[in-house]
Amino acid sequence: MDNNQMIAELQQLINPEHIFIDEYLKKHTYTKLGGKADFFVTPSNIEEVQEVIRFANKTNIPFTLLGNGSNVIVRDGGIRGIVLSLKRFLNVRREGNKVIAESGARIIDASRFALQESLTGLEFSCGIPGTVGGALYMNAGAYGGEVKDCLESALVVDSKGDILRVAAEDLNLEYRTSNIAKKGYIVIEATFALQIGKHEEIKAIMDDLTYKRESKQPLEYPSCGSVFKRPPGYFAGKLIQDSDLQGKGIGGAEVSTKHAGFIVNKNQATATDYISVIEMVQKTVKYKFNVNLEREVRILGEDEGVTDKKS
Repeated sequence: MDNNQMIAELQQLINPEHIFIDEYLKKHTYTKLGGKADFFVTPSNIEEVQEVIRFANKTNIPFTLLGNGSNVIVRDGGIRGIVLSLKRFLNVRREGNKVIAESGARIIDASRFALQESLTGLEFSCGIPGTVGGALYMNAGAYGGEVKDCLESALVVDSKGDILRVAAEDLNLEYRTSNIAKKGYIVIEATFALQIGKHEEIKAIMDDLTYKRESKQPLEYPSCGSVFKRPPGYFAGKLIQDSDLQGKGIGGAEVSTKHAGFIVNKNQATATDYISVIEMVQKTVKYKFNVNLEREVRILGEDEGVTDKKS
């Protein structure tokens, strides 16, 4: 199937204004890195999501889900096939003591809505920039809390395009991981079971966590946030700091001088620069402390000029 046929068929499935050809993904990632997507689509309802998945299956076109790009690096060669974004799925609502948030909403916004409703349990997430869908994907956490602490269930579309309601315990939520990718699920919305709290107390906790984040993290530069998982018995940032890596970089990417666990796009870095700094940090920490740093951030797509390499 050629591109014109692809476009014509996709336009039958979703609003043509929500289909973008050769879209630079650096426009959609927090690192401001990433080459082009062949087709970048932004469906506006669950039926369109189902149709796009079934179309990709029918035509054997590669298919990639991208959240708000806060915890991914897209290679300079971009991503082949269809990249699907749920950026239009932004609704957050209350049902009893539950907050139900669509996957394209930021988890920060879900926590702020919970504050507005005087519901406690999501305070930990008030500084996490990722989407609700991304937060479930990696069981996001901060300051002693994580998604698995309050998630009740998720509404998902599976790899066949069918809608399922999945209980939190069936998502295998562990430290910065889940079975969502393995199962081929696309999260549509999440239900968080919270408790009635006092607005002033919830706000005080969120204000304190926001201050800690803003004072300690290099938010003035594009980055993917915390790059590495916490190794057992250690802290990744401390290992990197003790390896004298802060301020060291390759090209336009650099280990943050403000927080060693962050790598920042300081001067028009490429994805290759950024990934090279990650690898430099891993090798140095392994050499100095014999500790393997495992990436928390995902790397997607192809190197520039490569047509058959997949992440």
